Amino acid sequence: MGIFERYLSVWVALCIAAGVGLGIVWPGVFEAIARFEIAHVNLIIAVFIWVMIYPMMVQIDFSSIKDIGKKPKGLVLTLVINWLIKPFTMAALGWLFFKLVFVDWVDPQSANEYIAGMILLGVAPCTAMVFVWSQLTKGDANYTLVQVSVNDIIMIFAFAPLTAMLLGVSDIEVPWMTLLISVVLYVLLPLVAGVITRSRLERSNESHQLAHFLARIKPWSITGLLATVVLLFGFQAETIIAQPQTIGLIAIPLMIQTYGIFIIAYAAAKWLKLPHNIAAPACMIGTSNFFELAVAVAISLFGLHSGAALATVVGVLVEVPVMLSLVAIANRTRHWFEPSQQ
Repeated sequence: MGIFERYLSVWVALCIAAGVGLGIVWPGVFEAIARFEIAHVNLIIAVFIWVMIYPMMVQIDFSSIKDIGKKPKGLVLTLVINWLIKPFTMAALGWLFFKLVFVDWVDPQSANEYIAGMILLGVAPCTAMVFVWSQLTKGDANYTLVQVSVNDIIMIFAFAPLTAMLLGVSDIEVPWMTLLISVVLYVLLPLVAGVITRSRLERSNESHQLAHFLARIKPWSITGLLATVVLLFGFQAETIIAQPQTIGLIAIPLMIQTYGIFIIAYAAAKWLKLPHNIAAPACMIGTSNFFELAVAVAISLFGLHSGAALATVVGVLVEVPVMLSLVAIANRTRHWFEPSQQ
């Protein structure tokens, strides 16, 4: 785990402060950047999001899918958590907190956008950082690849309709075309680019080429994320200064969701008698989010200045320290899981 990943929450916090400060000092600069868009897609943000997503897609080895049938229980657990439980609990928590608990502190329009941002996080299962969580829990690396690969394939087809359904249930109008374009732009195309890149590197005669390339581009992923955070908080600087409690309000249901999903997944893994090196990564995949995609779609659907975009960025700030605490819990409870055959 490099310095970028280890202290990601610190870097994000610093970028939030920098974005807010720059947004207050030079609002005209951010207004000019916000106007640099085509078809409601900000070109600067789009570049940064591609920079953060592409390195992650190169890491995915789709040839590992052939091993799915060997150990099905861990994969089934991940898929059930990711697609049948997590999106709906996130939507429910968003509605509970912003329509009932926080109703006196948040205006209806902002509440809808915060709920939308939470839904986008809940429907986007982790596809990159989970490799870090798997490594820290001494998980089965090959099996983690299988789980991530299958989730990516499902996400291409399921993300748009599931997101649209949940946003519709929350009484938020969904432009289907924008959502579909976002999936193509931020999932399918980077995925294809990653597969092509990996295939070419693996066909080279030198076996270290892929590892060297991944090591070289890895920092760019975090750089793109941090640059996006600076811009997002710069765009929303005035709102944040006027309502600093908003970040705390968004963080509360996100933390409850993350710990709650982990408890459900970990208990299910214990009940299924999974070995720890499969149980821990399965729970981490089901708990963490593909926040890069969530940020991208929030910007495309609701705009750079929206509460939905803010909610997805708060998700980045919350996720890293929370996931590190879950890694610690998983490692300390390793003795709960006896090696077993699936």
